[in-house]
Amino acid sequence: MPVFSNPVIPATTSTINSNSLPDKCMCVDGVCRDPSHKHYAEQQKKQQEQLKQQQLLQKRKRRLSLTTEISSVRLLPTTTCSLYSGSKFRGEQRSGRSRYDVSVHIQHVDLSESFLCGYLHIQGLTEDYPELTTFFEAEIIGRKYSFLTKKWDADDQVDIQHWTRFQAFRPLKNHMKKDGFVYDFHNKDFIFMRWKEHFLVPDHRVRTINGASFAGFYYICYQLSTGIITGFYFHKNSERFQELKLHHCADNNSFPSFEFR
Repeated sequence: MPVFSNPVIPATTSTINSNSLPDKCMCVDGVCRDPSHKHYAEQQKKQQEQLKQQQLLQKRKRRLSLTTEISSVRLLPTTTCSLYSGSKFRGEQRSGRSRYDVSVHIQHVDLSESFLCGYLHIQGLTEDYPELTTFFEAEIIGRKYSFLTKKWDADDQVDIQHWTRFQAFRPLKNHMKKDGFVYDFHNKDFIFMRWKEHFLVPDHRVRTINGASFAGFYYICYQLSTGIITGFYFHKNSERFQELKLHHCADNNSFPSFEFR
């Protein structure tokens, strides 16, 4: 029986041109797997374009993750209006019929931490110390500090007696003892604080002064729209409701911070 061998076809190499490939092929589920057909070349080109689009989309997502859309996110300022590092206030403190010149120099303000500090300078308080300067720190009423002092010999009744002397506080009186109540001073015209004097400047070793005391603290109300600070001093052995009234002084060498929206 004769044996027939398959004819040998010589191999040739050529570049596949999509325009020269046949138009029809046996595609399975819309996918062509035969490189000899025109559909295969078109399909490969389409897949490459889709891959590029996916890579571009991933790059955009990574960029967005590293940036913040500030138009929709509120940025809390560290200072506000005339409360800024370097700002100065001048006015007086009244005790009975006596009045004493007072100036305050703010050293540092951080509203995000409900904190500021500075120097308080008072004149004519005693004969031994015609001028007194003390360093003080402030607790700003807000997320970190409540209206209830609970220290410095001030109980809830003392707090109410002093806070209610500020007209701006009176609508808040019924809320100050509620659990979870937080006074949000952002976007408010009034900021409430406690100013606690710590020591004399420059001699921090002096703890007592004949005829004066810095063992107490001030209940403070600051109005943004006017730049006015009003305060009442409290110490269990001092005259009650000594009033502090201060006005902001324009300073060409210091500049407030602004919040851009």
